[in-house]
Amino acid sequence: MKTPEAPFTDPWHAQLFALTVALSDGGRFGWADWTRAFGATLARHRQAQGALDGEGDYWAAWLETLEGLLDARAMTSAEGREATRAAWERAYLSTPHGQPVRLS
Repeated sequence: MKTPEAPFTDPWHAQLFALTVALSDGGRFGWADWTRAFGATLARHRQAQGALDGEGDYWAAWLETLEGLLDARAMTSAEGREATRAAWERAYLSTPHGQPVRLS
């Protein structure tokens, strides 16, 4: 659960937020482009699901929007994302507990 001291429920929410801000600050897309795209994603999700819970579905929509912007600007592809996700999975599954995960 979010608290004023911890605005993100899960660490990946904070990481996704920070990545989005860094990409925008780095000129990969404008913040206005982001907000329009994210608003459209949220509207699609509301239309398909009804009321959103504001937690898991919010961050799923955030991730979907970021992936869409990166795809549209040819900065990534679904295949590239899946290859990276699979590499991270292999890395964290083979990393001893308490050790930093290293992606080779």
